[in-house]
Amino acid sequence: MSDVEIKRTESLSREEAAERLSALAAALSEGGHVEVRLGASTVKLHVPDQVQCEVEVEVDGDDVELEVELTWSTAPVAQPASVPPPQSAPRQAGRTRSAKRAAGN
Repeated sequence: MSDVEIKRTESLSREEAAERLSALAAALSEGGHVEVRLGASTVKLHVPDQVQCEVEVEVDGDDVELEVELTWSTAPVAQPASVPPPQSAPRQAGRTRSAKRAAGN
């Protein structure tokens, strides 16, 4: 069950539908905040950089339904643990193995 669901169905001209979709597309591409008009009200949403997109077309006799659904999580994104930079091997004091062999050790 949803925490909140707001739904509105209305009749629009094709041009009005295109204007609404264009405004939503512009808001998505300009930044992380969009306003969705629902009649006389508006819902403001924060949209992260990554979303899931589902497109569905359903034809039932004379009725055609085109559904575009965007979903995302509002949970904080876990950042990967910081990995310390690799450390170089400690230098050995004294002579190297090849120098010891040359010296006869």
